[in-house]
Amino acid sequence: MLDTWIWWASSPFDYAFMRRALAACLALSFTAPIIGVLLSLRGLCLMSEALSHAMLPGIALAFMLAGFSLPLMMLGGLAAGLVTVGVASAISLSSGLREDAAMASLFLLAMASGVMLMTLSGSALDLGHILFGSVLAVDTGTLLLVAASCSLVLVALAVAYRALVVESLDPLFLTLQGRHAGWTKALFMSLTVTTLVVSFQTLGALMAAGLMLLPATASRYWSRRLETMLPLACGLAVLSSIVGLLLSYHLDLPAGPAIVLLAGGGYLISLLLGPHGGMLARRLSRPAPGEAEREHANV
Repeated sequence: MLDTWIWWASSPFDYAFMRRALAACLALSFTAPIIGVLLSLRGLCLMSEALSHAMLPGIALAFMLAGFSLPLMMLGGLAAGLVTVGVASAISLSSGLREDAAMASLFLLAMASGVMLMTLSGSALDLGHILFGSVLAVDTGTLLLVAASCSLVLVALAVAYRALVVESLDPLFLTLQGRHAGWTKALFMSLTVTTLVVSFQTLGALMAAGLMLLPATASRYWSRRLETMLPLACGLAVLSSIVGLLLSYHLDLPAGPAIVLLAGGGYLISLLLGPHGGMLARRLSRPAPGEAEREHANV
């Protein structure tokens, strides 16, 4: 039995394409959940989903001009995402509309225009590759690009970690300390867009936020301390990536959706069993019927 499990877990990685896929997923698993935890602290979880769709026009335009060139498509997606963030901020400042509401309107326009451009310029296969990803098709050049981009994001997070956390919890504090919080927000949104752009090759534009949000939100049910939430979120992402790739290989399933569904399963388990706000913990901590009245009468 043990030999069977060892074969099941190790045999897929005898192939180079599976090893490359695993390396790409691990690079994202140690980066995207950290961004997701910081997004959840800011109450901007849905912002990542909007941004993952908003980068479609840039990807489509790069595809039209240069064909399937991953570096140019990533640059196009990065530019489109940053432009969308800038326009949403400008609308919010000029009209008083909440930034997330402005982003919701813009990402719908961006997604529709991106899908239209890709449909007009390529085949349905090209559109499916961009929307849903193809982690098993990651080649050496793509892997190096993903690893380098994730490394740069991690370095930036490490350097600006304290400012990013403080700005997430209390932006006014930075202002009172003589530091403008605007640059911190701009840096964080740039890192978010960069991570999403890197993710689209593996998980696709529609699910790029999967490894970013699901492990991050799941970790909040197990701890309220940031230094615990971060490794928990990364650990769930790593586990989802490894098991998702194994299931994809042995059961002939699409790898990206398998990884995201496993991360979603981890979120549901956390929602049910997590000690901090989980449904079971809330039910056990709720006083029994009549107990509250008896305690009140004793007082």
